[in-house]
Amino acid sequence: MSGSNVWSRSREKMRLFPGLFAQCADEAAVYGTCVAATTTGKQELRKDLCVKEFEALKTCFTNAVSKKSQ
Repeated sequence: MSGSNVWSRSREKMRLFPGLFAQCADEAAVYGTCVAATTTGKQELRKDLCVKEFEALKTCFTNAVSKKSQ
């Protein structure tokens, strides 16, 4: 049955995630700092407040995934 194969592939991809994400620790820390700084008190996170930091994290993660698949 092809359905079980889908779950096997998904589980394998999820196992790779921590290692790939670790390659972007600096970008993740900068993004997290931005989110924390812009949501002090009861202030809610608004779209695009940390867009620059998010884009840097997204680019790093995309690059890490691309390197892994080569």
